[in-house]
Amino acid sequence: MPLSSTSGAMPVESSQTAMSWGPIIGGAFAATGVTLIMLLLGSGFGLTMVSPWSGESSSAATLGVTAAIWLIAVQWLSSALGGYLTGRLRTKWAAVHTDEVFFRDTAHGFLSWALATVIVMGFLASSLTSLAGAGASAVGSAASTAAMAGAASSNGSTSGADLSTSYFTDALLRPERVTAEARTDNAAAAAEVSRILLQGAANGEVAEPDRAYVASIVSARTGLNEADARTRVDTVLGQIEAAKVKAQEAADTARKAAATTALVGAISLLVGAFIASAAAALGGKQRDDEEDLLVSRG
Repeated sequence: MPLSSTSGAMPVESSQTAMSWGPIIGGAFAATGVTLIMLLLGSGFGLTMVSPWSGESSSAATLGVTAAIWLIAVQWLSSALGGYLTGRLRTKWAAVHTDEVFFRDTAHGFLSWALATVIVMGFLASSLTSLAGAGASAVGSAASTAAMAGAASSNGSTSGADLSTSYFTDALLRPERVTAEARTDNAAAAAEVSRILLQGAANGEVAEPDRAYVASIVSARTGLNEADARTRVDTVLGQIEAAKVKAQEAADTARKAAATTALVGAISLLVGAFIASAAAALGGKQRDDEEDLLVSRG
């Protein structure tokens, strides 16, 4: 036999769900629309920060900070609007304690924010994929030379040498004077120097015996004496090392920027969820207060 309450009446359970999906979906679509509009406006204003003239554009750090602030503002404003509409559009829950009403409103605001976030992420999926691909490309560029070295050693040829390696090779074999003899085919020497450079890139540095051997090739092909040839070799190897360090710095900068963006984005989403919940509770309270005021006046 079921237990009864102290007054002898059976506990009453409503047959209607506490979820009002209409206001939730409406608030989510409103937040999504505002988000997309503000993102487009931000993109338009962001174009004015880039100038075709050298030295006139905003720095990458300035652009990153501005974009982060704008995204936070977009998230908070859209969350506030969507949550508020969710609270104002719901029907009044009769015979429900005020604490329960507050909880339901905050839950509705949170669900509206979550739905809007999923919709926006769906629209921006292609952009996020492009950003991730760009980051992976930046990281992979630092190791491209080593990868080509491995391919060349396994294939026994230098067909995979990139344009930058070809440039450095040409710089090493450039004649002191352009003569008829200097125009002869030097493909074998260039291929050998390319393999040495690729192997040095894979090992992290060009070994001293390889440096001396490359200097002797340069001396023989260009007419430079041994000392000048060795100076040219050291200069070009220094340029290669500087290019590698620059690529590594660019990859590290991209990694740090991605990590910072992810952290700021996560914090912004959490604050947006709180704002949407609080706005829904505010909108629901104002809706109930106005209805109570009309009933009292009637």
